Amino acid sequence: MLRGLYTAAAGMVTQQRRHDTATQNIANLQTTGYKQVDSVSHAFPDVLISAMSNGTIKPVGHLNTGVFAEQSISQYLQGDIVESGKTTDFALSTDLQVADPATGQNIVFDGSGKYVTPEGEVIYRPQAFFTVQDNDGNNLYTRNGSFTVGTGGEVLSAGGFKVLDSNGRPLVLTGSQDNLKVDEQGNLIDPQTGRPSGTKIGVSVITKPQELIRDGNGVFHADDVQAADIRYSNGTDNLQVRQRYLESSNVDVTQVTVDLNAAYRAYEANQKVIQFYDSTLQKAVTEVGRV
Repeated sequence: MLRGLYTAAAGMVTQQRRHDTATQNIANLQTTGYKQVDSVSHAFPDVLISAMSNGTIKPVGHLNTGVFAEQSISQYLQGDIVESGKTTDFALSTDLQVADPATGQNIVFDGSGKYVTPEGEVIYRPQAFFTVQDNDGNNLYTRNGSFTVGTGGEVLSAGGFKVLDSNGRPLVLTGSQDNLKVDEQGNLIDPQTGRPSGTKIGVSVITKPQELIRDGNGVFHADDVQAADIRYSNGTDNLQVRQRYLESSNVDVTQVTVDLNAAYRAYEANQKVIQFYDSTLQKAVTEVGRV
């Protein structure tokens, strides 16, 4: 009996976490560059149930003892690109490809941005991010291109981090930000000549975005840069830097609303199971015990 009580309690905890994830997504519907988070649930290991009879043990079967929310996975799908009109606003429009190691052909990813090989290996679509740097010199990655310019001409992200150029140095403007012009490759244009000035916004291509860790404030970091396979973009990458535009949140409102209601109903169902067990245990103590 207590096993069922624990199973229902584990279900309530899991649904609470699913609910928290859904509300986090809803709260960030209007957050520039926000990437939706999905909660992944896994079952506890199976328990082998056996029966003992006449000194022999006979297997009855396997019993699952509950479920738990193992991790939260970010969905890096492209959000809508909307015009803002500000010269210091930028959005990334990407369609990066990767070749199938078996066939050499470009992989066709599903709607969530992943592909499963016949051998069961999961390959994720590469993603591009603006590269920023915190006060400790650590590189961070963001899709929020709502930048500002400090008093010394340094370009800062929405979180106050230094925006880097393609050489890994802080990006500093020498002229008025009103004359700032950037082409689709991220090159800053010299207002005098109308040609690339030699400075380029640091856009990082991350081949394995599943290695990124969410830090909050719209930024991510990688514990292992080599494992994530991070490099700066080049002319062969299928991406565009769009000035005077911003990328909206990629949260699917309909799906998140469904997830929110499903988590609530499942939580309610597990709660009723616990109430049933509580009632049964009460009767066992107060009524059966008197007999």
